[in-house]
Amino acid sequence: MNITILTPDKEIFHGKIVSVKVPGTLGQFQVLKNHAPIVSSLEAGEVSLVTDGGSYRYYDEESGTIKNDSLSGKKISFIIGGGFIEVLNNEVSLLVRAKK
Repeated sequence: MNITILTPDKEIFHGKIVSVKVPGTLGQFQVLKNHAPIVSSLEAGEVSLVTDGGSYRYYDEESGTIKNDSLSGKKISFIIGGGFIEVLNNEVSLLVRAKK
């Protein structure tokens, strides 16, 4: 699955993943490969994903920089202030607000 996570300011993550957990408005849910198409609103909370093989890039909150990596099985988490998720044909898009 491919995922892109965007805020109005920057791209937080782009690359291949095995799974992603998001804080849906009606509760947390997980998206895996071949998930049914969905569009959902997201509440403030934690987005956590597990990377798949291949290169990906992500925003590192500690250093404040964009990093590139290719480690499979890496767990990466971000805190968001809400937003939306769309899943269609193993392409996942998150449009989120940064946590205030």
